[in-house]
Amino acid sequence: MSSPHLLLTGDRLALGMPRDEMLTEYHRWETDPGSVLGRGSRFPQTWEARADEWDRALDDRDHPRFEIVRLKDKQPIGLTALRVDAREQRAEFSILLAPAHRGRRFAEEATRLTLDWSFHLGGLHAVWLRVLEPNRAGLTAFEKAGFRPTGRFRKSGHWMGQRVDEVLMDALIEDFPGPSAMVTTLGR
Repeated sequence: MSSPHLLLTGDRLALGMPRDEMLTEYHRWETDPGSVLGRGSRFPQTWEARADEWDRALDDRDHPRFEIVRLKDKQPIGLTALRVDAREQRAEFSILLAPAHRGRRFAEEATRLTLDWSFHLGGLHAVWLRVLEPNRAGLTAFEKAGFRPTGRFRKSGHWMGQRVDEVLMDALIEDFPGPSAMVTTLGR
């Protein structure tokens, strides 16, 4: 396996380029029941559909992805992604952590690093997300990273057999908690 190509380094994590050779592992993380629940997708995606989606997204500049890498051992532990609307200068954010690495406050740092890139290099005005209301850990991590609740879709999500609200959150550059790893990296 190749070494990760790190792009932006934080305290415990870095954002790197996603790697084709990791696709099987990414798919394993995505099909974990906890991931399916947290993403509100209800059913796992087949390997064939995931591989096709991966290939189509390779050249899609409006759907950048980052591998989340733990610095102490260069171990990949998750992915973040943006679905960019270039005309509006905003993007939808998503995150996936490997099951073994949840509950360690990695989501907060990985989210903050992705926001840092989005605002300071990506030139985005706003980044937004949807999170199911029962996902308290996700809500907390996103708030600590700079997201603010902006509304909700009532009873539009599904959590353990129940209809639940999807909480909408967004972040603007003025919400970014700093300090900026991007500014430090580029020496500006």
